[in-house]
Amino acid sequence: MQIRFTHLMRSALAVSLLAAAPAWADSYKGPTPPAMYTQECGGCHLAFPPNLLPKASWQRVMSGLDKHYGSDASLDAATQKQIDIWLQIYGGQGKRAREEPPQDRITRSAWFERKHREVSAATFKRASIKSPANCAACHGDAAQGDFEDDRVRIPK
Repeated sequence: MQIRFTHLMRSALAVSLLAAAPAWADSYKGPTPPAMYTQECGGCHLAFPPNLLPKASWQRVMSGLDKHYGSDASLDAATQKQIDIWLQIYGGQGKRAREEPPQDRITRSAWFERKHREVSAATFKRASIKSPANCAACHGDAAQGDFEDDRVRIPK
């Protein structure tokens, strides 16, 4: 009976660890972003889930906010440090984090290009979408980190 109980305990522990591990499929099941991340980064674009870029890419993005893809997105030192720490804790892990995409752009990563290979450049240029970086145009729950294929709705 003791052996069986130990086996059951091990199984329960394994299941709980798997359930607690971040899901890196097409939904982000990580912690809720700090309000300052959502406010500062989400003020101009989607506050992207941190698993979409490797930690090294996030570090470069955060260290170059004065030239953030053509804009000055500078933050006060305390806010920048807190966001940077959060991104380093929860930044890309798993398959997506194996590569640092060109110019640290999510839309230039191999996994992004693979997932969007059937979407034409003309589709991304539609007024209702504007660019590949406008995730929320097609992924209605992108702000919650949900990019599931079966919930994609490409606007006209």
